[in-house]
Amino acid sequence: MALFNFGKKKEETGSCCCSGACDAESIKNAAEMNKEGESVKVLGSGCAKCNQLEANVKAALEQLGMDTTIEHVTDFSQIAAYGVMTTPALVVDGKVVSYGKVLKVEEAVKLLEKIR
Repeated sequence: MALFNFGKKKEETGSCCCSGACDAESIKNAAEMNKEGESVKVLGSGCAKCNQLEANVKAALEQLGMDTTIEHVTDFSQIAAYGVMTTPALVVDGKVVSYGKVLKVEEAVKLLEKIR
């Protein structure tokens, strides 16, 4: 129903997940992060859950014999660039594969085997 929208201009939102609240530099950095090849990243503020996810993923990588380093991203604009609003989150090869929970080592092993 358009009865109450008469004369009002429709508000446009940008393509950014943060509705345009980030600056050009953080968008550029996020685009570069998403282009990277093989990488594993934990997204989160550095809380206990984020650190536990990092430890579990590190153990999973060791079990699989992969020597990929894990980067811990704590900058909120970079986290938001992935479209993640609930942390901790896990990004493998530029794709978000888990968010909002701490994966157990076994769960991380299964995810990494499936992706790689």
